[in-house]
Amino acid sequence: MRVALAQTDCVLGEVDENLAEARDQIGQAAAQGADLVVFPELSLHGYHLGGLKRDTSLDAMDTRLLELSTFGPDVIVGLHEHTSLRAYNTSAYYASGQLLHGHRKLYLPNYLAWEERKHVSPGQHLRAYDLPGGHGRAATLICNDAWQPVLPWLAVQDGAEVIVIPTNSAASLDPEAMDTGLYWDTLLSYTARMLQCWVVFVNRVGNENGASFWGGSRVVDPRGTVVAQAPKWEPGLVTIDIDVHEARRHRRAVPLVAEARLGLVDREVRRLIDEGGDS
Repeated sequence: MRVALAQTDCVLGEVDENLAEARDQIGQAAAQGADLVVFPELSLHGYHLGGLKRDTSLDAMDTRLLELSTFGPDVIVGLHEHTSLRAYNTSAYYASGQLLHGHRKLYLPNYLAWEERKHVSPGQHLRAYDLPGGHGRAATLICNDAWQPVLPWLAVQDGAEVIVIPTNSAASLDPEAMDTGLYWDTLLSYTARMLQCWVVFVNRVGNENGASFWGGSRVVDPRGTVVAQAPKWEPGLVTIDIDVHEARRHRRAVPLVAEARLGLVDREVRRLIDEGGDS
């Protein structure tokens, strides 16, 4: 399976301009024989939704979005999704002009300059999904979702061999307290190695509302090795062939995730809920 990482900048609130950039990237990826193009979180809208004077959210079934997957490759694109009642931070998977899967961000940062909970509601489901063409099974986690240790584990227990992580990660204002790049280095390698899966991490670049997004998109194999990486601080399109089922073979050889003991997990989580945890 040939995957293209579209490490793009975007213009806050300018959906048509960002769609044009997406089409250009998809065209370049198609010329390189890509099966799937992955864009960053909120790639069609920009991150700081509170800075917009008008609502630019989209229905996930918007014909312009469906069209993105008619140029050859499948597409995972980030959007500010609206429904009849709520809005979400969504990464949607389109294939052959159809919506294959939509993941709505589950854990929304709401501290310092990050105010996602003001503008979107948290998603309520995590599901792995079958990749077209018999390429295996994948799951999408958006940025902060991947920082919650239980979510990648649940995705793998649902059969995911690939975890796709579209991201808007900015450079820390206090690197000594928290170097976000170093955190991601550790997190991505750990997730791939310990859960024996491919990790496809796609971060944006550019400056927006005082935040500087650093890029560094990459693919990590099931042994925790970075096998492809985009540059930092500048746009780039990186294409790589991955053998999705290498994850399956590695799990058989070293079965770290085979014995899930879901019943044990269920009992202990229910106990914690009963003792006053968040249900």
